[in-house]
Amino acid sequence: MKKILLSAATLALVLTFAGTAGAQAKPTVKIFISPNSRIPSADIMKNLVNKCPNATITLDSLKSDFMLEAIWAGKYRFTVYRRGGTAVYATDTEWLSNAVKDVCKFINSPQGVAAEPAK
Repeated sequence: MKKILLSAATLALVLTFAGTAGAQAKPTVKIFISPNSRIPSADIMKNLVNKCPNATITLDSLKSDFMLEAIWAGKYRFTVYRRGGTAVYATDTEWLSNAVKDVCKFINSPQGVAAEPAK
């Protein structure tokens, strides 16, 4: 009985390790919030944690991958710029959580990854 339990525990441990080793984590994406933004960083971050766990907000624009301009004008209007200032994505939605979700979907898409300049 002890051998069966030990074997089962060992197998579970091996399968758990193999599952996590095989899954590739997405690289961390650093987002700088534009000084022109009118949405507080805390509100954006609150949604970013849930929608895009591989993204973080940075205060250093030189170390960021993207800049986000977040404005409320009857709708949440978000514009994403790659480092260097080129606009690469925009969305407008009724809900802040949807705007953040749209931005996360873009920065993790092949177009978002391709928009990042070579480092």
